[in-house]
Amino acid sequence: FQEQLMQMAIDVAGFTAAEADQLRQAMGSKRSRQRMERLRERLYEGMTERGITGEIADRIFEKMAAFANFGFPESHSVSFAYLVYASSWIKLHEPAAFCAALLNAQPMGFYSPHTLVQDARRHGVVVHTPDLNASEAAATLEPCEESHHGVAVRLGLGSVRHIGTDLADAIAAGRPYTDMEDFTRRTGATLPVLEALATAGAFGCFEDVAGHALARRSALWAAGAVAQSRPERLSGVVVGVDAPSLPGMSLAEEANADLWATGVSPDGHPTRFVRPHLDELGVVTAAGLVDVDHGSRVLVGGVVTHRQRPATASGTTFLNLEDETGLVNVICSKGCWARYRRVARGAPALLIRGRVEKVEGVINVVAEKLEAMPVGGSLRSRDFR
Repeated sequence: FQEQLMQMAIDVAGFTAAEADQLRQAMGSKRSRQRMERLRERLYEGMTERGITGEIADRIFEKMAAFANFGFPESHSVSFAYLVYASSWIKLHEPAAFCAALLNAQPMGFYSPHTLVQDARRHGVVVHTPDLNASEAAATLEPCEESHHGVAVRLGLGSVRHIGTDLADAIAAGRPYTDMEDFTRRTGATLPVLEALATAGAFGCFEDVAGHALARRSALWAAGAVAQSRPERLSGVVVGVDAPSLPGMSLAEEANADLWATGVSPDGHPTRFVRPHLDELGVVTAAGLVDVDHGSRVLVGGVVTHRQRPATASGTTFLNLEDETGLVNVICSKGCWARYRRVARGAPALLIRGRVEKVEGVINVVAEKLEAMPVGGSLRSRDFR
């Protein structure tokens, strides 16, 4: 838009590139009308030299001046609209690629990696945890019959705690590894790195003494032993690698382990494991709000993903709660926030009683009472950004 107007000034008035840039700045200024008036004489002189006079010259200038009043926001709106359209198309037709791309672009945007993965899961995309011999440094795609369009997301090694980009690249370049000791000797991985990978289940590609996939607790047991192995020491002399028979992790424990190690739990949202208790309390899920009438009072609960208080909202705070079925928009008035301020600011998960508000297809819950909701796992909300 602005570039087109700059080219018009060059073509019809003989503007130089520098003068055209001054025109661009005038169009983007809060005082664009005054700045455009200052350029008027130069525009008319240039148009006269090229035989453009009278009513035609006036109409050209009027259109330029009028465009300066809305051209800057219009160009931005078109740019953002195009991004929204392209993103929506990719999310609809290639949801796995869309999810992987956003994960690889972190840190960014409004939503955390966990929320992005949960949304992908709700749309049929299978997301796999990191695997030492299957994962690249970043999130990738791999075939999976159970996933939407037969494509799943594999989390990258760089998503694991204590592993930065350089180490993740080095680990991926050294694949395949035969066992934990081989991995440690070749990469120089420290004990914290080994424990983080074990907690994330990344050593599941190896086998234990019974020939089964190496469980997380067994890998954690072995981490302390193999951490002593180094290239300058003889291989195969480390003792205490083979763990005794240990109970496997429950689904809830695995979800908590995933959240600690990667910040993402592909197979288990924290609210999923307390849903029976929430059902007893009468908590309505995010998906269930669709069937609740406007004006009804409900109890909702979930992990807090955002707390926002725009400067133009007159003290109103907006929260997002997430459960295993989706997101809940919560509107908290200035008075309600003040009444429950401590729990509202500090609790990682909340139970909120309030009134359902449905306007033009958007569902909100206007909060009346807030209380902490105990859940497993550790998710950090993105507050007041």
